[in-house]
Amino acid sequence: MIKRIGIMGAGAIGCVVGGMLAKAGRDVTFIDQWPDHVEAMKKVGLRLSGTCGEHLVPVKALHIHELQSVTEPFDAVFLSVKSYDTQWATALALNYLTPEGIVVDFQNGLNDERVAAVAGKQRTLGCVITIGAGMYEPGHAIRTDTGAIGFKIGEHDGRVTDRARELAELMNAVAPTQVTTNLFGERWSKLAINCMANPLAGLTGLGSAEVRIDPKVSAVGIHLGAEVIMVGRAVGHEAEPIYGIEAQRFVDAYQGRGLRELLAEVADIARKRGGGRPSLLQDVIRGRRTEIEFLNGAVCEHGKQVGIKTPYNDAVVTIVRGLGVGFKADPKHLAPVIAMLPA
Repeated sequence: MIKRIGIMGAGAIGCVVGGMLAKAGRDVTFIDQWPDHVEAMKKVGLRLSGTCGEHLVPVKALHIHELQSVTEPFDAVFLSVKSYDTQWATALALNYLTPEGIVVDFQNGLNDERVAAVAGKQRTLGCVITIGAGMYEPGHAIRTDTGAIGFKIGEHDGRVTDRARELAELMNAVAPTQVTTNLFGERWSKLAINCMANPLAGLTGLGSAEVRIDPKVSAVGIHLGAEVIMVGRAVGHEAEPIYGIEAQRFVDAYQGRGLRELLAEVADIARKRGGGRPSLLQDVIRGRRTEIEFLNGAVCEHGKQVGIKTPYNDAVVTIVRGLGVGFKADPKHLAPVIAMLPA
């Protein structure tokens, strides 16, 4: 049974998840690298707001160097660190797990197999996140979405297991959760969403709703997403619907069929759902390293391996790499990719 939970990486998603679980009476410990954030949680508690409601939750928070003080192991560690920190964070988590304990991948990108390479598939579960969250000050996380489904839990081999069902039931305290038999199809669907929104927001400064409403920016997003779908298919994974829209429609639009109608539908969904700042924009605002290599960059690399061209993702990755760490968002950064769109 999952009784003691460690949140490895108490960013926006980690705090919304862990905070709502703690509020529901679960034994949760937050471990993070941001000193001011950990101190705020220790002294004041964790403040949650947005579409999860307004709460101030007393929590257990540790600086990462304080993890060595934990003497009772966790039954599950939720891995919510940035993709570039996956391997070391997984290795660290293993030292604080019970023999039957599991590492749950709560990350963006395609990290399930990287987690399993360190922990072993028998000790890993995947969680595809469909909620949105932001953190703009220490000790305060904001849920920004209004989605009906919050999380999808899956085993690597698609089995519906007792531990997957238990985790899904536990996660219902945060948002409605389902067990999926198509973890990697869900991952590629979420990767498409991330690749459509994150770099466009990070480059332009627009929020997650705005990048889907502005027609030129959204058109770039649809082309990015279509390349994700095509590469995913080539490596053997069929993406689940994106924003509730069948994946094939994005490919059709990429190939010149139905783009205008798809743009209108995506914009309508964005207006209804709203949203905050995607994680890559939050990183840009803070002057932090982005996850571009593990989002659009991963699509480019997989595309090369299977012979699928990804010109839009290539262009976006090249621009973000060229700007380096600490650049300022500006709509002009996206102009060269907009110029690639068909007339």
